[in-house]
Amino acid sequence: MSSPTLFIDVILPLALPKLYTYRVPMEMNDSISVGKRVVVSFKSNKLYTALIRTVKETPPKDYEAKYILSVLDDEPIVTDKQFELWDWMSAYYLCSLGEIMNAALPGGLKLQSETKITLTSNYKEKESLINDKEFLIVDALELNHIITLDQVSKILDQKTVFPIIKVMIDKGVLLIHEEIDTKYKPRKQVYIRLTEAYANHDLLNKELDLISKKAPKQAEMLMAFLKLLYDNKIQNEVVRDELIKYADSSSSIINQLVKKGIFETEEKEVSRLSNGAMDVEDKVVLNDYQLQAYKEINEHFVNKDILLLHGITSSGKTEVYIHLIEEMIAQGKQVLYLLPEIALTTQIINRLKKHFGNQVQVYHSRLSENERVEVWKSLMNKSSDKAKQNTTVILAARSGVFLPYHNLGLIIVDEEHENSFKQFDPSPRYHARDTALVLAKLFDAKTLLGSATPSIESYFNASNNKYELVTITKRHGGVLLPEIVLVDISEEKRKKLMKSHFSQLLLDEIKLALDNKEQVILFQNRRGFAPILECVTCGWTPHCVNCDVSLTYHKSNEQLRCHYCGYVAKIPKNCGACGNNDIRMKGFGTEKVEEELAIFFPETVIARLDLDSTRSKYSYQQIIGDFETNKINVLVGTQMVTKGLDFDNVSIVGILNADSMLNFPDFRSYERSYQLMAQVSGRAGRKQKRGKVIIQCQNPMHPIIQHVLNNDYEKMVADELIERNKFHFPPYYRLIKLTLKHKDFSVLDDGAQYLAKELKQALGSRVLGPESPLVARVRNLFLKDILIKIEREASIRNAKKIISEHINNFKNTKEYKSVYVHIDVDPY
Repeated sequence: MSSPTLFIDVILPLALPKLYTYRVPMEMNDSISVGKRVVVSFKSNKLYTALIRTVKETPPKDYEAKYILSVLDDEPIVTDKQFELWDWMSAYYLCSLGEIMNAALPGGLKLQSETKITLTSNYKEKESLINDKEFLIVDALELNHIITLDQVSKILDQKTVFPIIKVMIDKGVLLIHEEIDTKYKPRKQVYIRLTEAYANHDLLNKELDLISKKAPKQAEMLMAFLKLLYDNKIQNEVVRDELIKYADSSSSIINQLVKKGIFETEEKEVSRLSNGAMDVEDKVVLNDYQLQAYKEINEHFVNKDILLLHGITSSGKTEVYIHLIEEMIAQGKQVLYLLPEIALTTQIINRLKKHFGNQVQVYHSRLSENERVEVWKSLMNKSSDKAKQNTTVILAARSGVFLPYHNLGLIIVDEEHENSFKQFDPSPRYHARDTALVLAKLFDAKTLLGSATPSIESYFNASNNKYELVTITKRHGGVLLPEIVLVDISEEKRKKLMKSHFSQLLLDEIKLALDNKEQVILFQNRRGFAPILECVTCGWTPHCVNCDVSLTYHKSNEQLRCHYCGYVAKIPKNCGACGNNDIRMKGFGTEKVEEELAIFFPETVIARLDLDSTRSKYSYQQIIGDFETNKINVLVGTQMVTKGLDFDNVSIVGILNADSMLNFPDFRSYERSYQLMAQVSGRAGRKQKRGKVIIQCQNPMHPIIQHVLNNDYEKMVADELIERNKFHFPPYYRLIKLTLKHKDFSVLDDGAQYLAKELKQALGSRVLGPESPLVARVRNLFLKDILIKIEREASIRNAKKIISEHINNFKNTKEYKSVYVHIDVDPY
C-alpha cells in the first residue's frame, strides 16, 4: 500500500493572518510531526524556518502547495501545551502566530535566509565590462568566494546595493542564491582519556618510569591527569583545557602522549549551562509572620488556583517562596519564578542558586543566543525522563512564559505590579503576568502573585474573591518601617536654602549617614545629565531629527541623545534659531546628581545605576556587588534602584523630585508614583536602626505623597478606584489601543479619522480619538492613537471580532494600505 500524500500547515515567522500549507515529499513522510521545524520557500524564493502546526492529507483549495525543502529536527522543539498558549495569545492580543513564534523561540532556533553572491565560473571573460565599484566586489569575492549583501554594503560604503548587484548579474559576473544560515552552534570540548592498553595501571607505571627520565614534562602531564581523576572522583576522562591548566603545561605535550598511544582524545558536545558543584544552604527558617502566611497560602491553594501575597517591603516574601518551591520539587514538579527584569535581580538569583544549587536555571535576554537555546533544549530533553529528574526551578524574565515546560506545578510572579512584565514593541504586546495565569491553567498549576505594592487590578480581583489574598504586615527581623520626611522645595527655594538640587536637610542627613559609615540611595527618575538644553534668548531647544522630542544631554560622552530612536548629535555652540551662544541646561538627571553630589562630598565614593551605566553584560552585578560590600557609599539611580534590592547598611533614601512622576499624562501615573516611592523607601532601614526617607517635592499635600507618608496603600487604591470607575478605566473597563503610523501626516490623519468613524458606528461612544500622542512622531513616522473602552459586562470576544474586521477592511482600502496599525490589548 502506497504512502498517503501529506500536507502540513506551518507557522511562518511573519505577521500572516492564516497558516500556510505546504506539501511533504514522500521520502519525508516519516520525519513529519507537529512541533518540528521545516525549511520552506516563501515569497520571492526567500527561505524561512517554519513550525509544523498540523499534519493532514487535504491540499489547500485556493493555491497549489509548494514542497517543503527539509526537516530540521529529529524531535519536536515546541510542545502541544505551548501551541495551546500561543493560540490563546493570538486570540487575546489580536496578533498572528508568526509574531508569537518570533517572540517565543530563542534566536538560535530561528534560521535566517541571507542573500549571498558568488562569482560565475567565467567571470574573468567579463572583466572588461565592470567598473571600479564592481571591481571592489569581484576583488572581495576572489578572497572570500561568497559574501552577503550586508558585506557588499560595507565594502562599497553605501546602503543601496541591489541595483549594482542586478547589473553585475545581467553582465554574467555574479550568481545569486539563497542559503540557510544557522545561528546556533553547539559548544564542544575535547576530552582526554587513557587508551585501552594503558588502562592497565601496571603497564602505565612501567611507562611512567621510562618517560620520567627521557621526557619529564610528559611524565608530569600523566601524573597531573591521574591526580585530576582522583581529586574529582572521575572515572576515566578529563577535559583537555582543564588538564592543561592543572598541569601548567601545553597541548603539544598531550599530542606527544597521544602519538605514543597512551592518551586518546574525543570531542564532545557540552552544555553552556552551569552544572558545577555548588554549596547549598540549609533550609530557610520562617518567622511567625512568614509561617502564618505560608500556612494560609497552602490552605487557600486547596480551593483557589490564584493567590496574591501582599507583603510590605522587607517582609521576607522570598523566604516564603523558597518553602513553596521546596514543596513543588518534593512532588517532582517544575516551578517558574518570573521577575520583572532579570538583570536587576542579581540578589534573588544568588539566593535561589545558593538554596537550590544547579536545579535553578536562568533565562533572559542578556544570555547569549547559544545559552538560551541550551536552556530550551534542556527542558525539552527532560520531558522523557523520570519525574525525579524533571525537578527544575526556572528563574526568568517575561519571555520565560514561552519555555517548553512539561510538569509545571507553580508559577511565582514576583513584583507583579511592575510594568516591565508588559511587552510594548514589537508584537505580541503581551503581559507576562496575565499570560502566566493562562499557562498555569493549562498545567492545572498554582499561581502566586507577590508584591509590596500590588497593581490595582490584582488587588481589586483579590478583594472581590477572584483571587485569594494573604498579607504580611511586619518587616523581617523586627526592622521598623522608615521614617518619611517631606521637604517642600518651593519653600526651600523661596528661603534660598536649596543647594543645587539638594535641600539642606537631605545634605545634613547624607553627611550624618556617611560619618556613621552608613550608605545612601538617591532616586531621580530621569537619566542623562540634563533633559533639555534651552536658548536663554528665544527658548529654542535641540530636537531629534527623527522624533518629536527634545534631545537629552549626556555629559559622560559630551553628546545629545534621543531616548526614543538613539539619534546622537553634538552639543550646539549657538542657538539653532537666533544664533545666540547663551544656551543653558534645564532640569536634571542622574548624571548631574552624581556630579554635583561629588562637589559636596569629595571624599565619598558615588556610583550611578541607570540604563547608561549598565549597558554591558555584567555591569549591573558589578555595581550592586560593590554597593553590597560597602565599596560604594552613595548610589544614585533611576527606578532600577527600586527593584529587587536588599541592603543591610542603607539608612537614608532621598527622592529628589517626586512631582515629576505625578505630572505624567497617564491614568496610571498616580498608582505608579506611589509604587515607585514606596518601593524605593523600602530600601531604607536596618535591624539596629530605623531608616529615614526624605521626599523632596513641590506639593507635599498631594494625596499620593500623603499616602506614601502614611504608608496607606489601601487608601491610595480606594481613591484610584473611584476615579477609574468614573472615567471608564481598568479594572472596570478593558482597554484596546490602536496606534496608526505613516510617514505622511495627511495620509495618516485621513486614515485615522476614517477608521475611527467606522469603529464608532459599530461600537459607539466606546471609541475615543483619534488623537496625537504626547510624542507624535517617532523614527520619522507620525502617530495617531484610537482608544477603545469596553465595559467588563460586555463580550470582549465580540468587541475584538468587530475591531479585527474593521482593521482588515481598513488595510484593504486602497488609500490606506500603507498605514501601519498596531493593536495593543491592555495597554499602559
